[in-house]
Amino acid sequence: MLSIVELGNPVLRQEARALSKEEILSPPILKLIQDMVAFTTGPSGGVGLAAPQVGQSLQIIVIEDREEYQKRFCTPEQLIERERMPVPLHVIINPQITLDQQSGEAEFFEGCLSVPGLRGVVPRALAVTVTCLNEKAEPVTIRARGWYARILQHETDHLKGILFIDRARKETLITV
Repeated sequence: MLSIVELGNPVLRQEARALSKEEILSPPILKLIQDMVAFTTGPSGGVGLAAPQVGQSLQIIVIEDREEYQKRFCTPEQLIERERMPVPLHVIINPQITLDQQSGEAEFFEGCLSVPGLRGVVPRALAVTVTCLNEKAEPVTIRARGWYARILQHETDHLKGILFIDRARKETLITV
């Protein structure tokens, strides 16, 4: 069973290691991915989980933004404002992210499973492109906008040892 490591654990501040195609297809990494998927889809999961958040300094991310999450935390107006739509479950390995600077930027509150009880307003690009591998070690290109682009930026930051509190406007940090 996986558990979330929290702020103060050194793994959250390390640059995560990329994986070879052979490693991705190895039983230990496939098991880690399976466990991360189970955690993300479970009751305590969020919309994204990066391997450093479970103590593994590896470039693996699992993302799913279900409609039920959106309805629980956002009004229909907020969903439109945030350009938030359901995102199916998927695995991202060794991501390279490119911010679309011409898309503009949006500021919204973010939180993190590894920084419990704290939220802050974080400026993020409205659109990104991510090149990566999936759990089958196949190349994938993702073009995302709105809230999905925000999730991708937040999770890829974890792989660089960056937490949302590093990017948040300090005067907006609040406890929940």
